[in-house]
Amino acid sequence: MTPELRHMLRDDDLNHEEQKQVLELAIKFHHDRFYKQPFAGPQAVAVLFDKPSTRTRSSFSIGVAELGGYPLVIDKSGSQLGRGEPVADTARVLDRMAFGVVWRTFGQDRVEEMAKYSTHPVINALTDDFHPCQILADFQTIAEHRGGVENLKNQTIAYVGDAANNMSNSYLLGGAVAGMNVRVAGPQGYLPRPDIVADAERIAAENGGSILVTTDAKEAVKDADCVFTDTWVSMGEEAEYAIRSKPFWNYQVNTELMALAKPDALFQHCLPAYRGKEVTAEVIDGPQSVVWDEAENRLHAQKALMTWLAGKARGDESLLA
Repeated sequence: MTPELRHMLRDDDLNHEEQKQVLELAIKFHHDRFYKQPFAGPQAVAVLFDKPSTRTRSSFSIGVAELGGYPLVIDKSGSQLGRGEPVADTARVLDRMAFGVVWRTFGQDRVEEMAKYSTHPVINALTDDFHPCQILADFQTIAEHRGGVENLKNQTIAYVGDAANNMSNSYLLGGAVAGMNVRVAGPQGYLPRPDIVADAERIAAENGGSILVTTDAKEAVKDADCVFTDTWVSMGEEAEYAIRSKPFWNYQVNTELMALAKPDALFQHCLPAYRGKEVTAEVIDGPQSVVWDEAENRLHAQKALMTWLAGKARGDESLLA
């Protein structure tokens, strides 16, 4: 196997078969948390945070350690990036010390520039445009509740709420890669960018899936296998909640909306959740909710992704399965 440098910057950086490989590996890590240890030594992985985090910080820090490595966790206030050092300069320094970089930041251009100057894998742990690691965990969760990764194809998933955010974008692309029927619903002014929809439609056509973008939450959820939502107000906009939340009340996931989905439909939320706003307590704390499985699977999916990327970078096929 020839070494191949790969990054995970957006969901379509994996093709259909590669996504399946990562998800199957994630399920193996769920069954055996020490299934593989590609960073034994330990090798360091730099985990950078420009935004606060609970699940991303916990899952990547613990995940790198369980893979035998050392998680070098750096907050914005503790790095020169936070004081204006060019991304390229930081990339060149970390590249000589760490096996790879995981970055939770703002603009997508930042992780793309980091990757441009890195000779090791770079992982997007969240940007304003995409959240690919969350989608891997979400799809792992569906696979585990639906009899395996092979059964992801042709599942119908519905995302409702702010359809112009990173989660909506990642469901479109990631779901298209998986061959799912992806539906996203949000109010006018909060719909995904046309270029992302076009990419998703092209990929879905290749993999036997479909894409629907609508302003009708009921249309999106009808007969869906899984229903997703996210907070209506992004990080840093909490003071504007009363104003920003107004367009979204018709997109609240409540028992009435869930009743339109299949009787055994799953509910997922990337968290943190605000009960009584984007989702009611009856739904998120109810029997159809799998949000805690989903949150735990961030650990397993990200370990699988890091292991898979290490296998590609080293030309080591044993790390891919």
